[in-house]
Parts: sequence; structure tokens; C-alpha cells
Amino acid sequence: MAAKTTPESVKQIHYLAAALKAPRITETAQRLADQARDAGWTHEDYLAAVLEREVSARNASGAEQRIRSAAFPARKTLEDFDFDAQPAIRAQVGSLASGAFLTEARNIVLLGPPGTGKTHLAIALGVAAARHGHRVLFATATDWVTRLTEAHRSGRLPQELTKLRRYGLIIVDEVGYLPFEQDAANLFFQLVSSRYEHASLVLTSNLPFSGWAGVFGDQAVAAAMIDRIVHHADVLTLKGASYRLRGRGIDSLPSIRTQNQAD
Repeated sequence: MAAKTTPESVKQIHYLAAALKAPRITETAQRLADQARDAGWTHEDYLAAVLEREVSARNASGAEQRIRSAAFPARKTLEDFDFDAQPAIRAQVGSLASGAFLTEARNIVLLGPPGTGKTHLAIALGVAAARHGHRVLFATATDWVTRLTEAHRSGRLPQELTKLRRYGLIIVDEVGYLPFEQDAANLFFQLVSSRYEHASLVLTSNLPFSGWAGVFGDQAVAAAMIDRIVHHADVLTLKGASYRLRGRGIDSLPSIRTQNQAD
């Protein structure tokens, strides 16, 4: 019969785990010790099991920290998304959830009327990216412009763009809800350009690309921006009425009817 763990050994494990800044190892080692003896594990099997649980716990803890630091307005997941309302994008979103687009510095653009789930999907893909080990930052297009404007006024714009490029994923929500003045449009263009072929963007918009010139106030700026965004991008178009209107006897919003007629 294998020898039981002695109190001295437990104290030594506790000390060493604390020195490694891995206090969970103490509890895991004790919990697995009897199982290892009963099952006849080798020393290597036992060590691997203890370390595997420590790595899993650290990964989960790190992912949670990255999710909290991303500044999401709410936590959304792909499991919560109503794909029955958007069946055409189910397979494409499923492949994007792996996070492979991030290693390729590809972008994702989510287009569609209000209330079709664009922001939900953007956040959910951001949460998935954080769980894959990537740093993520979320803000609306207006908030991004405000941040860049403040950096520009204080002479820190190059440093701010460099700092933002360290994030594997930046999410820009609500492109097109409010038009930008020329200076703001130029700052947003610099954000897009700084990440081109270096790091990923997820953008949501209620407007088709043909309507972006009105948002940025300049056809040339809009064209150059769209060119950089979609060169390496997956563009998903969501359709249908707003989920917020379901069960309220309203088929669509005036803005949606106007846009559909224009398109």
C-alpha cells in the first residue's frame, strides 16, 4: 500500500505553492492524492493532473479579467443569441467563434437594421476572443472618436494608436447612428489604418456601405476606410424586424422602411 501524505509534506506543498503564487495547487494536490493512490497513477500522471488543473484555473481567471476589462455594456454570449431569427449567418458565426480571424488580423462587419442582434453578436464574439486569450476593448463609434479627439488635443494620438494596437480586438459599435465632422472622420480613419493588417476590428452599422459617405462627410475618406476594413473581412448582413418590437403590433421602424426603399 502506498504511503499516506504526511503533515510535513502538506506544509511543504503549501509553502512551495505560495512561493510559486499558485495557492490552488495545495488544495488540488490534496484532493487528487487519494485518487492517485487508489488508481495507481505514476508520479508523472499525478503531477500532470495537478498542473493541468492549475493551468485551467489560471486560464479561466485570466479570461474573466479580460472580459471585465473589455468595457462591454452587458455580457452576451453566442449561446444566448437567437439564431432562429437569423438562420443565414449561423454557420458563418460558428466558424468565427473559434477566434481564427484574430490570428489573421481579419475584421468582421455586422450590417443590418436596428434590433436585429448586431451588438449582441459583436459582444459575444468579443467574449469568445477574451476566452481565447486576446485582449478586447469595446466602445461605440462616437465614444471612440471622443477618445481619439482627446488624445489628439493633448498631443498623444500616436501613442494612443500604438497602445490600442496592442489589443487583439477592438469593437466599434453603432457606426452610422450619428454623422461625424471632418476632423472626427479623419481620426476614425487613422484608427482603422493603424490596425490594417495588424489587428482585428469588429464593426456594427445600421447602414449599408453605400451610406457611409454621409456618416463620414466625405466620399473619398469613406471609400478609403471601407477599402481597408473589407480587404480582409467577413461581412455579415442581418435582416428582419427589431426583436424589441416583437409582440407589440409594430412590423418595422420608419428608418428601416426608408432604408429598404433606398436600397
